[in-house]
This record gives sequence, C-alpha cells and structure tokens, in this order.
Amino acid sequence: MSVATPWIEEATALAAALAAGVLIGIERGYKLRDERPGSRVAGVRTFILLAIAGGVAGVIGSKGYALVAASLAAAAAVLMTVAYAKSLKDQRDATSAVAALATLAIAFLCGAGSPGLGVAAAAVTVLVLALREELHGLIERLDEKDVKALARFAVIALAVLPFLPERNFGPYDAWNAAKLWWVVVLVTGFSFVGYIANRLFGARHGTIATALIGGAYSSTAVTQSLAQRLGSGEGGGAEPAGIALASAVMYLRVMLLVAVLATRLALPFALLIAPSLVIAWIAGWWLYRTAPKGDGPAPPGNPIALVPALGFLLFLALAAVAARWAEGRFGEQGIALLLLITGSLDVDAAIVTAGGLPPASIGATLAALALGGTILANMAVKLALTLVYARGKGVGAALALGASMVALAISLAVGWMRM
Repeated sequence: MSVATPWIEEATALAAALAAGVLIGIERGYKLRDERPGSRVAGVRTFILLAIAGGVAGVIGSKGYALVAASLAAAAAVLMTVAYAKSLKDQRDATSAVAALATLAIAFLCGAGSPGLGVAAAAVTVLVLALREELHGLIERLDEKDVKALARFAVIALAVLPFLPERNFGPYDAWNAAKLWWVVVLVTGFSFVGYIANRLFGARHGTIATALIGGAYSSTAVTQSLAQRLGSGEGGGAEPAGIALASAVMYLRVMLLVAVLATRLALPFALLIAPSLVIAWIAGWWLYRTAPKGDGPAPPGNPIALVPALGFLLFLALAAVAARWAEGRFGEQGIALLLLITGSLDVDAAIVTAGGLPPASIGATLAALALGGTILANMAVKLALTLVYARGKGVGAALALGASMVALAISLAVGWMRM
C-alpha cells in the first residue's frame, strides 16, 4: 500500500489537470464553434493536451527534476505563443492565448501537488470566460466615480492589510493593527457592495430596491434622502416603505456584524432584536403594498473615501482604549455605558468595541443590552430625520419606525429585569 500511494497521488494530480483542460477546452471550443475549419489555433483537444503536458511537467518537477519540468512548461508556452502570434496581430484579441497559458499554469499546479486548488482555479477561469457579455455590460455601466470607488476599496483591503502586524500594542495593549484595519475593510466592504449594487440596479427597480440596497451600508443616509424627497413633493409614493425597509435591513446587518465580530453576543443579541426586526419587516411590507412604486433616488453618496475610513479607524482605536480603561475602573456597568455612548454615534464602532473586549470583562447579556440600546438611539435619530424632513407626509414611515422602537424598548426592559 505504501508503494501504491505515491502512484495514486500522481494519478489524482494528472486527473485534476485533465479535468481543468476539459473544462476550459469545452468553453473555448463552444465560443469558437462558428469559426471556419482550420482557422482556430486551438480547440478542445488542444486545450486537453496542453493540460496533460502541464500536469506531467508538474509531476516531474515534484520529483526533483525542476530543470526538466521548467523546460517542458517553457516549450509549451513558447509553442502556444508562436501559434497565437498571427491571431493576436489580426484579431487583437488575446483571450484565447491567455486562456491557453492559464490552462498550462493550472495544469502544472495540479501536477505539482495542489489538484484541489488547480481545479478551483480552472472553474473560476471558465466562469470568467463564460461571462464575457455580462462583464462587458458591467464595464459599460460604470463611470469614473465607480472606478475611483473600486480603487479606494482596493487600497483599503489589499494594499494595507497584508503589511500590518498581528500583535497587541499601545495603551492597555488595546490596539491590534491588523484587527483594527480588518474591521475597516469589513465595514467599507459593505459600503462598496451596496454602492455598486445601487448604481447598477437602484434606478431600475425603484425606491424600494434603493432602500434595500442602501440600507445595507447606511440606513440613516437612506432615511434622510427618502424623507427629504418625500417632504419636497418629488416622491413617487413608495418612500415611506423605503424608509421602513432600510431600517429593517439595518437590523439584519447589525445581527450579521455581531455574529462575525462579537460571536459570544450573537444569541442574546438576536433574541433581543428579533421582535423589532419582525415588526420592521411587516411594517415595510405593508407600506409597500399600499403605496405605488416610484423611481429610486440617487445613491446617498460614495461611501468609499479614505479620509472617513481613517477617521473611523481613529475612532475605533480611541474606543478600544476607553473600553479597557472603563473595564479596570468601573467594571462591566461602566463598559455597558461606554458601549451605549459609542453606539449612539456609530453602531458599528460599538459592535467592534464589544467584540474586542475579553469575555471576563462584561457578561454577554449586559453587552447585548448595551448594543440594543445603541440601536434604539440610532432609530431615534432616524425617526427625528423623518419627522423633520418629510413633515406630515412621513407619518406612515414614522409610525413604522416608532413601532419597531417600541418593540425594542420592551425587549430591553424585559432583558434588564431578568438580569
């Protein structure tokens, strides 16, 4: 059995390389099926053979014959480059040529001992090749502002995080650079996804879609935008439903953030928030049913900005130090008050602060109650925005917000009495 095991591993590696060649070869063969006979540089058979060659080269390299493996892979790459040279010059389309080189590299990866990763890379390659029309359509719908948003998020997520140290430092050892920046990546990631989705689909599907998408990253901004539109008389009638549904999405969002960033609070917090979540969705659904659909407003600004992201990072760092100080001076009651004050300004910051506290510093139930209080304070801000901007036209939205606030207040009271 010990003799057969290496053979089985090598056969598995070559099978993975073959599968990668079949996947990519079928997609390329289908895409080029209308080309006249003899005009295609490579079809499904060529891609399969290229994958086999790459897989064999990878296996040879894994046995210590690196020079032989490199020579085989380089020869295959040169052969495909020469074969595609005329096609690249005449058609100015390098997709098939790059796909061939990618097939060779993926097959080599499989043969070198990473068949799972290689097959996954082949699947992604096929997906990218198959989504040609969709990807081109996406590019056509983007504008300069969208590209800048992508660039800013790329800097936040990819150009900074890999270089930050994973250790505690600073006052009270309250700071961890990698964890702090990862939170910024997570929060701005919500913003980026919501922003792009809003740009692509908000106007088409109207106010409700805008509220659902925008509520994923800033329900307060969506509330202000829709309330102002409603108060100015420019609304199409679905704005009250949009305001209610944006807050309903916010409830789901904070539950997800708590589950990811403050896992030990997930269950008590979910039980606390559940009644207001249900009421918010029911109220939004009812308002939607009784109101006509309208055109969605413009997205509430570009959320991917470096200065606000850095400001948020500074806020989190100060909140972490304050939490450690309050832990040592006042115990868990002081920390609960700190979470409430922090969350009144930024719910995400309160969730991050709670998630960074040691389990012994504050009980899960008390921390969940403090976070629930931050949600109540944030809802009060949105209720005030609705009443001020929408005036008498925002009664329905105000009642929906008020109903979920009452449910949350009752949950908080019951939870407090049970402590």
